[in-house]
Amino acid sequence: MKEPSEALGWRSVGDLVGNRPDAPVALIGAPLNERSLTPGRCDLGPKAFRAVLPRFSTYDVETGTELNVQVHDAGDVSLKAVTPADAFAPVRDAVAAQAAQTARALTVLIGGNNAVTRPGVHGLGLERTALLTLDAHFDLRDTDQGLTNGNPVQALLDDGMDGRRISQVGLAPFANTRRAHDKAKAAGISVRTVGECRERGLAAVVAEELERLSGLCDAIYVDFDIDVIDRGQWPASPGARPGGVSVIDFFAATRVIGAHPGVKAVDLTEYDPSLEIGDLGSLTAGRWFCELLTGFQVR
Repeated sequence: MKEPSEALGWRSVGDLVGNRPDAPVALIGAPLNERSLTPGRCDLGPKAFRAVLPRFSTYDVETGTELNVQVHDAGDVSLKAVTPADAFAPVRDAVAAQAAQTARALTVLIGGNNAVTRPGVHGLGLERTALLTLDAHFDLRDTDQGLTNGNPVQALLDDGMDGRRISQVGLAPFANTRRAHDKAKAAGISVRTVGECRERGLAAVVAEELERLSGLCDAIYVDFDIDVIDRGQWPASPGARPGGVSVIDFFAATRVIGAHPGVKAVDLTEYDPSLEIGDLGSLTAGRWFCELLTGFQVR
C-alpha cells in the first residue's frame, strides 16, 4: 500500500519514517527544556521536526539519487518538566535500546536542549565512544551547581571520558571564556574554531576529526548543536551568533558524518521553534535530516 504522499505523486522524506522496527535508522524525540541557560522552547523541537518532513522529497537533483533509507520512529521520551539530572536515565536507556537492535546502524536523537548529549553518549557506552560536537560553545561550564545545557561536555569529563576522545568543531569567538578554552586544552580535547572551518572547509575539518576519533574508539557520537550556524541563516536557537558556519557548509559536513561507518548515534539540539521566522528553522532541520540520510545511504 502506498503512503498518502506517494499516492499524490510526491514521495516525501516523511514517508520513510514510521513504525519500522527492522529499519537501519531509529528516530527518538527528546524534548528536554529544563535548566536551559537562555529561556526558550526547545521542547517543541521533536514535534516541529516531524511535521516538516513531508515537505521534502526523497530525490536529490544534484546527484540524481533517490533516498530509500527506512527510519523507525521510536517516539518521544517523556521529559515534560524533567531536569537534565532526572532525564539522564530515560534518555540513556532509549538510545541504548535502539542502538542494541541488530538491524540498527544509526540512532538519531532530536532535542531538546544540549543536556541530552551526555545521556546520548552513555547510551552507546562511555568507555567505547568518542564525541564530535558541531557547536559554537565549549559546553564546559562547571557542574557544581547542577546539570544544564551549558555543561554536557564537562559532565562527560566528570564521568571519566578521556578528553582525547572529544573533538569540538565550530567554536565561535566572543561566545566562550578563556577558562573554558584552557579546560579543553588541559583535557586533550581537539579544538577547531569557526575561523579555521571557514578557511579549510567545515566538511574537511569534520572528516579529519572523524578519522582521528575512529582510531580511538569503537563508536562515534555526534552532537549537532545547531547554534553553530550563523544566526542570520538560523534564528531558531537562542545561542546562535552572527559569524557562525554557513548553512551550506553545515549540510555538507552533515552528509560526511552520515556516511562515516563509525558514527552510531547523533543528536540535533538547541532547536527552538518558538523563534521561527518563516519556517526557516524547521526547514533547516528537515534538510539536515535529508543530508544525514543521504550520507548514511552510501555507507
